[in-house]
Amino acid sequence: MTIRVLLVDDQPLLRTGFRMILESEPDLAVVGEAGDGKQALELVRSLAPDVVLMDIRMPRMDGVEATRRLTAETPPSPARVLVLTTFDLDEYVVEAIRAGAAGFMLKDAPAEELVQAIRVVADGDAMLAPSVTRRLLDKFAGHLPSGAEETPPAELSSLTERELEVLKLVAKGLSNAEIARELFVSETTVKTHVGHVLTKLGLRDRVQAAVFAYESGLVRPGGH
Repeated sequence: MTIRVLLVDDQPLLRTGFRMILESEPDLAVVGEAGDGKQALELVRSLAPDVVLMDIRMPRMDGVEATRRLTAETPPSPARVLVLTTFDLDEYVVEAIRAGAAGFMLKDAPAEELVQAIRVVADGDAMLAPSVTRRLLDKFAGHLPSGAEETPPAELSSLTERELEVLKLVAKGLSNAEIARELFVSETTVKTHVGHVLTKLGLRDRVQAAVFAYESGLVRPGGH
């Protein structure tokens, strides 16, 4: 199956570079390019890409707002958003993930990492490679509330003890296979638990679940 990708960046030279990298892969096809978030929204509707490679800082409409609008549409766009940033510690990345992005990559990441991230995001099951999740949490743990709230969010009370365990391990960036080994259960069981966690907390994917775990104080930056 060919993964349809839309490139969104205000720098034409970068879009050309990304296009060359992606089109050298037999399973990836660049279906369009946009120079800002507003144009990206129009192209998502007309081209129906599987993955949107989204820059954050752009004129007219930035990547955070464009992502928010894509996920707020009724029904939400099925396109998965992979945010690109030049900055290791870009405060807008967490906002993009809250808005519904499936994850983020640095623009200077190796080509093979970018290609793999697109494949994983397009998968719709894993959403993000565990290594990418770990990097996100490592970089942004210090920017998330360290103590969060004195009283845990009410939503946590809807989770079973096992679901809380799974959420904590997701927040550490563990894959389903790693969680299964940790808890001595099958991967299928882990997938079921992750699905229940996302449904009960009203979250889009495991990356948002990881951020929720930090923000709620269930997992503490640096301490897990």
